[in-house]
Amino acid sequence: MSTPPSKFLHILLWIEGVLALAFGMIGVTKLTTSEADIIQQSGELVEKYGVGLIRFIGIAEVLGALGLILPAALRILPILTPLASLGLAIIMGLATALHASKGEPIVTQVVFLLLTLFVVWGRFSKAPISAR
Repeated sequence: MSTPPSKFLHILLWIEGVLALAFGMIGVTKLTTSEADIIQQSGELVEKYGVGLIRFIGIAEVLGALGLILPAALRILPILTPLASLGLAIIMGLATALHASKGEPIVTQVVFLLLTLFVVWGRFSKAPISAR
């Protein structure tokens, strides 16, 4: 019989809400920013892959944000919460590699990567959410 997760771990895993808010805002920004502004901000990435890639990443971030909150809150298919976090971790791993390859600071990307991986670990193994 496994020991139940601590209350402290449950509180730490509330980081899901903060991550959902952050990824939701970042994703919506990518979806609502004008094409000209995206080109100006993203430069060579857009030149190489097009604005569609930025929009696709924005959609993935918004869906990931919803996946962090809705399955857990509704207790319907709660396995989707750690899977959404895993998807966001993949996005952040790729973002970290991209920014590092350009010699840019990667502190923010690494922090988000570690937080999403913490949620994956916590919700898969230590404090899974039970379905209704």
